[in-house]
Amino acid sequence: MRARFLVLGDSLTFHGPSAAELVTHGRLWPNVAAAALGAQADVVARLGSLTRDGWWAMTKDAYVYSVLLPRADAVVLALGTMDHLPASVPSYLREGIPYLRPGGLRRGVRAAYLRAHPLAVRAFQGRVRMLPQRATDSYLTRSVLALRALFPGLPVIGIVPAPFAACSNYPVTATHPPAVEAARAWGRREGVPLLDLDAVAAPYFARRAHNPDGLHWSWELHREVGESLATLLARLWEAAPGPRRAAPSGEPLPPAHAIPVAAARPSSARR
Repeated sequence: MRARFLVLGDSLTFHGPSAAELVTHGRLWPNVAAAALGAQADVVARLGSLTRDGWWAMTKDAYVYSVLLPRADAVVLALGTMDHLPASVPSYLREGIPYLRPGGLRRGVRAAYLRAHPLAVRAFQGRVRMLPQRATDSYLTRSVLALRALFPGLPVIGIVPAPFAACSNYPVTATHPPAVEAARAWGRREGVPLLDLDAVAAPYFARRAHNPDGLHWSWELHREVGESLATLLARLWEAAPGPRRAAPSGEPLPPAHAIPVAAARPSSARR
């Protein structure tokens, strides 16, 4: 049986140089890693996903906690890049725009937001993020502790946030250096190995070999990230050979309400 790993991610897992792709596209970095290892990648991701969305996927998505997690031989928490993008309003307000009714009001509010966002980001100079760093660390820690409690020995990998280029949507990049430092500190503190997207992607962004949106990647960068993940997974699997599933075969992960959230919530957690 081929090894499988689960990637909880954002659009960097499925967006190519010019457009979003099917998650089965062979040139996307999770599939590059899987091919190098002779493994299978499962990807759960959506546009703009935050670390909070990864925790919700683990605890609220029945397919994730019933099927994907129990069969995974490793989990990659490929989240945090979107958390550190500069924001103009709190994420709950931005994400609430699609729910506005009637349609004319929704379209008007969206248009006003799109006009005001770059101006507000410049004014704030990166002081407001999509999700505060403390909350990012809290959701990642909560996720790791839950996985360790339910699947002892399961390799869990985090990321160092990828860089982004100044563009019309995100004209300020001041949020990136402190986010990189915080991610590396979190990995050391929690004992989580990290896929360093900053180190891998920085040379590409330095020569502007990225999507015109300033955020997504070239196929060459997808290939290099996939190869880096394959190397990291191979090292972890070599250190702990064999399937790392804690649940007996056929036994699903407990439903969301049974996950030991209290045990997995650090004292400083913020909802």
